[in-house]
Amino acid sequence: MTSSPPSKRRRKGQTVDTESPSKSTLTQDNSSPLIVFAHGAGAPSSSDWMIRWKEMLKKALNAVEVVTFDYPYMSEGKRRSPPKAEKLVDFHTNVVKNAVAKYPGHPLILAGKSMGSSCMVTGREDISPLLIVCLGYPLKGMNGAVRDETLLQLKVPVMFVQGTKDGLCPLEKLEAVRKKMKTMSGLHEIESGDHSFKISKKHLQTKGSTQEEAEDAAIQAIASFFTRSLR
Repeated sequence: MTSSPPSKRRRKGQTVDTESPSKSTLTQDNSSPLIVFAHGAGAPSSSDWMIRWKEMLKKALNAVEVVTFDYPYMSEGKRRSPPKAEKLVDFHTNVVKNAVAKYPGHPLILAGKSMGSSCMVTGREDISPLLIVCLGYPLKGMNGAVRDETLLQLKVPVMFVQGTKDGLCPLEKLEAVRKKMKTMSGLHEIESGDHSFKISKKHLQTKGSTQEEAEDAAIQAIASFFTRSLR
């Protein structure tokens, strides 16, 4: 049975994509996760990238819902630089709380593209995710410093998906941080992928593979990590 088409509910400074619970959704058991998925700095939740990954996450993890939203600076319709992630946490926290209230009892997954402040939200009161999914974590700051403070404070399992050619997250630096983290973490590398996991056509031709196959492998790695987290 197909789900009801998504509807958009707009509040002041906020766009949230929600799906009206269909009969198939209501019959899902409580092991089906609720995913709150934050966009990155430069593109809204309506971007092709976000829509594609939202659909892949929902299918692979059999999610009861994947909630996406726009931070206020993005939904205002003016092209401007995003504020620091710390300034987005309160807004993000409210989105998560509203989603959890709608689907109580389901495991919560916080997912974020790059800047998405999912890791920071995890430390907030009454926010208890089963795990965090970081899609292109921006470990390296503009001045070259390693931004690992938030990661080192986490007590929730974290799954990283990183392109091997992502200049914002040198993998050797990420590996060093993972060794210091207090919690379980996983890493899936997208070979030759950039910050948004885009792989050059030349590399794909050499390997005889496709962009879709590379992203599907990443999604399956996330699904496996989720399954292990349930045990």
